[in-house]
Amino acid sequence: MYNRRMLKIICRSFFVLLMIVCLCGFAGSSEWDDFDPNVVFDYQKEYESQDVGVCSYSSVKSYMDWKKITSPSSTQYWYIRQYMALDDSGLLVDEDGFIGVALGSYYGVIGDRYYFTLDSGIVLPLVKVEEKADEDTVGGCYHPDGSVIEFVIDVETARNYFGRQTFSLYGDFNVLSYFNGTIAKVEKVGTELNEHRVTYEEKEDVEFDNLDIFTYENTY
Repeated sequence: MYNRRMLKIICRSFFVLLMIVCLCGFAGSSEWDDFDPNVVFDYQKEYESQDVGVCSYSSVKSYMDWKKITSPSSTQYWYIRQYMALDDSGLLVDEDGFIGVALGSYYGVIGDRYYFTLDSGIVLPLVKVEEKADEDTVGGCYHPDGSVIEFVIDVETARNYFGRQTFSLYGDFNVLSYFNGTIAKVEKVGTELNEHRVTYEEKEDVEFDNLDIFTYENTY
């Protein structure tokens, strides 16, 4: 009897915890939700990466609503809730600023991160948070609409941020300057920091002890 009662308590507690996680949505939304799309114009690759080839040089970049990922039994469902945050722009971003997208099986598994370099010179840091089904793609690469990259977003938030008319008329992120261009290079991102990355160090303020530099005499 005691064991049954304890089992019921444990099951009930687990169910409550599950509901809390589902209702909260994003585990890190309060920590790193200040992503600025403008960073792609001068993006510095922070991590080591390896060229994995381009399966299509498409410029089409479609989108889907993250709310359509509804199966708690799927890896992507939990990955989004554990590692992604909803930005003010409607994009999903992780703590390193990688943007959540759907990719075909050609490009790894859920959680794999990539640098997609466009012919415009823009570097898109992307993380795979959804899998495009093989039956819906050509060679596990692109949809019939031509899109390799499919942004996983909050549609209503993105419409308000980027412009409702843009989304209604085109349905393609390529029309936005942040994401414009055909795919020129794809690199899989590793876990080691890039030793050639650009870093900025904060220097201490220099004090002159009220020295008047305009009357200072050279004693040499």
